[in-house]
Amino acid sequence: MIRLKNEKQIDGIRTSCRLLSAMYRELIPLVKPGVQTLEIDKWTREWIRKAGGKPAFLGYGSKNNPYPASICVSINNEVIHGIPSKRRIQEGDLVSLDCGIDLGGYISDQAVSVEAGRVSGKVHDLNVTARECLYRGIAAAKPGERLLEISRAVEGHAKEKGYGVVHEFCGHGVGLSLHEDPQVPNVPHGPNPRMTGGLVIAIEPMINMGTGDVDVLDDGWTVVTADEKPAAHWEHTIAIFRDHTEMLTEPLE
Repeated sequence: MIRLKNEKQIDGIRTSCRLLSAMYRELIPLVKPGVQTLEIDKWTREWIRKAGGKPAFLGYGSKNNPYPASICVSINNEVIHGIPSKRRIQEGDLVSLDCGIDLGGYISDQAVSVEAGRVSGKVHDLNVTARECLYRGIAAAKPGERLLEISRAVEGHAKEKGYGVVHEFCGHGVGLSLHEDPQVPNVPHGPNPRMTGGLVIAIEPMINMGTGDVDVLDDGWTVVTADEKPAAHWEHTIAIFRDHTEMLTEPLE
């Protein structure tokens, strides 16, 4: 069931989103070659705590396998849900960061792919295209339009550039819970409700250099490209109003 938000709820979600974007602006410059991904998680957890929030990802999922970190750090062929560890970022890595903050019960969600040092031209072009896919998806998110117009915008641009689009994972409703209805696929399929005032969603293109097919590692979380080629991931939380659309998270590029 889609939960439309009222003005007070959107205000709370907006505040959470602005806080998350502020965190990213401090975090992104720290994502450099030589840094352990576990250090990124520790920094994120402490920053959110000091800001008065809770990491929305920490402990999320099943009781048998809850997500063990405050932020997802996915490198190169890891598409999403990479678990921070002692692994060190290398020169030329493409590092995707995905995080959410629970601020008094209001949830934000945002992702960015960071180029560590000097990446190859092919990796940079992939990252640029993934970001463009996100903004094309946002531009298609208009009151009165159908949800899958977002999907068509994302997939169309990625395919035009020759990239694969992940179809097994997607964007989603957000705000009062981390994952809500509706699903927001990057490839047009499934339910196609009309976007209306009070809808808050996270749009998150996952664009692969090769095939759009993915696998899940034995940890039950990390999603990797099936052909081991790099992937890029970008995400914004947006709100639909009766007469306009607002990005609740802020640009990070």
